[in-house]
Amino acid sequence: MASRLIDDDPELAHQHALAAARRAGRIGVVRETLAITAYQLGDFALALRELRTYRRITGRDDQLPLMADCERGLGRPEKALELARSVDASTLETPVRVELAIVKSGARLDLGQTEAALEELRIPELRRDKAFEYSPALFASFAGVLEELGRDEEAAEWFALADRAIDALEDAMRPGELEELAVTTERIEIDPESDDPDDLDDLDVAEAGAEPEPEPEPEPEPEPGEPEPGEPEPGEPEPGGPEPGEPEVEHATAEDAADADADADADADAAADAADADAADPDTAVAEPTSAEPATPAAAASDDALFGDALFGDDLIGDEERREDER
Repeated sequence: MASRLIDDDPELAHQHALAAARRAGRIGVVRETLAITAYQLGDFALALRELRTYRRITGRDDQLPLMADCERGLGRPEKALELARSVDASTLETPVRVELAIVKSGARLDLGQTEAALEELRIPELRRDKAFEYSPALFASFAGVLEELGRDEEAAEWFALADRAIDALEDAMRPGELEELAVTTERIEIDPESDDPDDLDDLDVAEAGAEPEPEPEPEPEPEPGEPEPGEPEPGEPEPGGPEPGEPEVEHATAEDAADADADADADADAAADAADADAADPDTAVAEPTSAEPATPAAAASDDALFGDALFGDDLIGDEERREDER
């Protein structure tokens, strides 16, 4: 708001700057803005104090000309010259260096040193053939010192140069005058084996300007009666089929496999039933031939138990007699 109001309402702009300084006093640009609004109102003491604070916070010397001019405003031209000489002018930016030369020239005029004031303005930037943003102020200051020296014709010439510089800068700053379009081409090296999506995107962008590859010509359609590509000709064996002379092998289907499993289960059940029947029949058990190898102790014990049950006839004892014996 201060920058928007500084030209039309400096007092209101200063109030905005004061409000900003109360809330953010440790920010350099805030103190710089407050100093500028105070300078516009002629409060050079406040402006100088705020500019010193700005310089201490930022470490910059870009407002050194305004600080020296505040010293002039306070009636201390010697302090202004001393402050201006405290910094090497070659370390300053060109616009700042030109402004500092104008302030030093004004301080010399305050001291009555007119010739010295003219010499302060004889700097490399004082060129008649080119205009820069600082040229109008520099030309006008030089013309003013010439006028103080009574060299009116030269002064009028430099005043005219100042006006021409203003017109040239206004023409250059018109919309569209300074716009310039630059087109640059960059070659992007992409690894074709890269899996990075960004690289693939760059590759697509890089190939966007390449000529399109020719489309493959369509294959001719087969004439009626001719086999299509990939189909065997009549009389030739199908791919994957048996070679001539080899017997054909029938492949079992899922139903055949299921029938085979059912038959195997039925055979297993029949074998188990036969084994149980043999074990339950004593005669069958006695009539079984013994092997040539000696029986193991476990096998002999089971044989004794089997014979014992058959000799003593436990199966023939009734359930009632067995319960009486158990009692």
